[in-house]
Amino acid sequence: MNFLAGGGDLGTLGLGLLIAGVVSGLVAGTLGVGGGIVIVPVMYHVLAAAGVPEDLRMHIAIGTSLATIVPTSLSSLYSHNKKGAVDWTLLRRWIVPMLAGVLAGAALSGMAPGGWLTVFFGVVALPVAAQLAFGKESRRLADHIPNGFGGALLPFGIGGVSTMMGIGGGTVGVPAMTLCGFPIHRAVGTASAFGTIIAVPGAIAAVIAGWGAAGLPPYSYGYVNLVAFAIIAPVAFVMAPLGASIAHMTNTGRLRKVFALFVAVTAVKMLWGVVS
Repeated sequence: MNFLAGGGDLGTLGLGLLIAGVVSGLVAGTLGVGGGIVIVPVMYHVLAAAGVPEDLRMHIAIGTSLATIVPTSLSSLYSHNKKGAVDWTLLRRWIVPMLAGVLAGAALSGMAPGGWLTVFFGVVALPVAAQLAFGKESRRLADHIPNGFGGALLPFGIGGVSTMMGIGGGTVGVPAMTLCGFPIHRAVGTASAFGTIIAVPGAIAAVIAGWGAAGLPPYSYGYVNLVAFAIIAPVAFVMAPLGASIAHMTNTGRLRKVFALFVAVTAVKMLWGVVS
């Protein structure tokens, strides 16, 4: 196996990861949906092209994605906070149940077969794409974020689902907050902090779960591949502030639809690869 260690495919593989970094950083800053929704499917196909065993691909894609989200989310959070778009009161209320969800999601993903994780990603990504393409920001299920048990269950679910998908939390968190009456720009800004809450323990859990696994690509620590991290993370970190600026300057409706198409196509392709 010569994954990112040389050979004729090195340029193609590196270019794919570089593009993933650019797009994930822009998406994280602009739409608040988390760059992982880009990184995971790109990593999955890069790993397939490199000959990594199928039962490892999704675990490595998720673990590496979570690792790259840490610097990206910090960059995006800094930019949104400067614009006053982060609700720190809500974050303090949500951090404990969200961390509990992350631990539950990490435990489940560590035990699950790779194919099951691929199906889970695809099944969740399709309604996410539909929400991005057709969801109306004015649509509301409630006038405020729920309190009590419901208020704790929401961040728990965001943390758990996001960890199992290798995404930063905004993908499911932004729609959830806007449906509960949050203004879209404040929801995007606040969701930029979810990435750090989710990705730090999630990435650590991926390293532990994959430690010593047979068949890992070179330069892997558990399910986190350092070469892919070194390519994606710096580029995404630089692009996230640009995406945040775009979010506050423009109507992102058309961009949402284009990105929704990307998510839908990649999700269907991943699901087809499992069932075919």
